[in-house]
Amino acid sequence: MAELLWSLQDSQLVARFQRRCGLFPAPDEGPGEPCAGPAEGAARAPGLGHLPAAKGRGAGEPANGLRRVAVPQAYVQKYIVKNYFYYYLFRFSAALGQEVFYITFLPFTHWNIDPYLSRRLTIIWVLVMYIGQVAKDVLKWPRPFSPPVVKLEKRVIAEYGMPSTHAMAATAISFTLLISTMDRYQYPFVLGLMMAVVFSTLVSLSRLYTGMHTVLDVLGGILITAILIVLTYPAWTLIDRLDSASPLFPVCVLVVPFFLCYNYPVSDYYSPTRADTTTIMAAGAGVTIGFWINHFFQLMSKPTDPLPVIQNIPPLTRDLLVLGLTKFTVGIVLLLLVRQLVQNLSLQVLYSWFKVVTRNKEARRRLEIEVPYKFVTYTSVGICATTFVPMLHRFLGLL
Repeated sequence: MAELLWSLQDSQLVARFQRRCGLFPAPDEGPGEPCAGPAEGAARAPGLGHLPAAKGRGAGEPANGLRRVAVPQAYVQKYIVKNYFYYYLFRFSAALGQEVFYITFLPFTHWNIDPYLSRRLTIIWVLVMYIGQVAKDVLKWPRPFSPPVVKLEKRVIAEYGMPSTHAMAATAISFTLLISTMDRYQYPFVLGLMMAVVFSTLVSLSRLYTGMHTVLDVLGGILITAILIVLTYPAWTLIDRLDSASPLFPVCVLVVPFFLCYNYPVSDYYSPTRADTTTIMAAGAGVTIGFWINHFFQLMSKPTDPLPVIQNIPPLTRDLLVLGLTKFTVGIVLLLLVRQLVQNLSLQVLYSWFKVVTRNKEARRRLEIEVPYKFVTYTSVGICATTFVPMLHRFLGLL
């Protein structure tokens, strides 16, 4: 068993998959500058560099609120693409696993398809992502080594590898969507199952193609998600009744996620995992509070029938498509405005509170600034998405 696990974690296995899909390192692989164009790119290999140490949580604290260590950097690796079909397929599939896609897809589901289904998807997504992100910084397993692997992404290269949160999120969203809709809407189950398998498989394979995860990372992420779905499934009906919880419920929804984000596992160097986790947790908290507000102030009517109910999926007509895109556009514009306004305001307050003089990227990465401003910002975005956007839709006659 140990030998099997070691073989699944081997970087050569990822490299062979890339070669079969037409992705090769450039012949002059080695230190150099990144090249432009779709056939060539750059990726930094693991390595650590230390910056001057600092103490305390005040102005002199390191950028990550912990130890001040630079992001891994070594050399820039060029690559050559010989099969553009796989290149664009897996690059697109990788984008489907990004947080930006889910932060776009879930509001679209809420505004145009089924708000109660959207809430269930959001809470499962938040739970799975938090466990996956924390597991990375607890296990501290490295990503595939480069060389031999060609790495196509730079932003998450500072994160650890196990488990693949892309694989976890894709599996969680696709199969939660399948399980939640198969008794609520009428459609061929086999078709829904195939779509769930194809979506999660493409996103998972994209993590190998981009060189960001080993096979073990991907399989581990899928297995953890499957276990979480099985364990949480009996409580899914409770999720549908969260909006009728006690008046103290919003306090718990705010305090618990903020505490978990502020006490995120210590990392050896700054990586975007804590910031991404805070964004996800805050968005989930905002959505949950938004539903509670809707119920408490009777801003949104609940279905007359208890969930689940069998419904026919309406045909996609031109009028329905235009209406959906209009509602989505209006909602996204409002969310972006709220995000920018709350982010700027919260940063100004935090800078003044902690007497930060240099207001740059490093300052925003400090623990006592990064977690609060992201949490306040994306909690506000979540509340806006579930409460104020539907109110605006109603005011504009889009409902």
